[in-house]
Amino acid sequence: MADGWSTHTVELLADRVVKRYRQWAEREHEREWQALTLLGTYAPGLSPAPLDLDPAPPTPTLVMSRLPGTVLRGGIVEPAQISALAAALTELHHSIPAEVAAALPRRTWSQRQCVEYIRRRYPEFAGRALDPEITRAAADGMTWLDATASRWNHDPDLPPVLGQADGNLANFLWDGTRIVIVDFEEAGRSDVPFELAELVEHVGSWVDTDFETDAFLAHFPLETGEFARLTECRRLLALLWLISLSLVGPDDDRNPPDTPVRQAQRLRALLDSRTPASGKVPAGVRPGNIAGRCREPACRSVPG
Repeated sequence: MADGWSTHTVELLADRVVKRYRQWAEREHEREWQALTLLGTYAPGLSPAPLDLDPAPPTPTLVMSRLPGTVLRGGIVEPAQISALAAALTELHHSIPAEVAAALPRRTWSQRQCVEYIRRRYPEFAGRALDPEITRAAADGMTWLDATASRWNHDPDLPPVLGQADGNLANFLWDGTRIVIVDFEEAGRSDVPFELAELVEHVGSWVDTDFETDAFLAHFPLETGEFARLTECRRLLALLWLISLSLVGPDDDRNPPDTPVRQAQRLRALLDSRTPASGKVPAGVRPGNIAGRCREPACRSVPG
């Protein structure tokens, strides 16, 4: 979920990367070390190799290998890159044995943390003079959240996976052949629908990037229950992003001023979409269709 709010510094050396953590309340350095170590065992080459960890405050430091590649964020994500991204995430989610993933700590910005953040910050949001389109979308989002409150109090009945937990496309590097993944400081136990929702609803997947959500999600065969959870998780994360983007100060220039309006439109499309309750997902229906691709010029802006 992390975005422009920097939680660390990175020093790029010729063959390695030195990452220094500015905050570690969630044991971010330990999460990243654990994830990289597991991937080095079960999916070598998918992520940097962990080289050294100094957990001592005031600045825990992790050293890892440096991987070649260019970030996906900030341009057009080509079809070959979309396929490679889906392949990389499939490897990430299915290489770690379920019993190993089940023993991991829950990822940060879990569904419960998202709900807690939304409920804690909504009164402040509601007290601001905002565009009516934003306030209406958020109010309808809160009505939806109240109606679905019970489902967020327990983990879904789905296989546990290692979740990277930060869907910023800047964390996915294209080396010309494959995608490799970096930034695991928020990693932990998760499930596939939540992780897919994390990526497609991250502001970095639409704010300055031409990313075909439909084509990406079409790579993942989802059962009806997984599709329903994907839809609900997208709504949850879109609501969180709307609250978060609307609460930044007037001097914050990470995104254009009308970015919250665009985010409200994304949330509105998700709230208006239908969640499957039973049966199979109809043939030819791609999960990404529930909110469209947001490819209009209004959806292109400076990263948050």
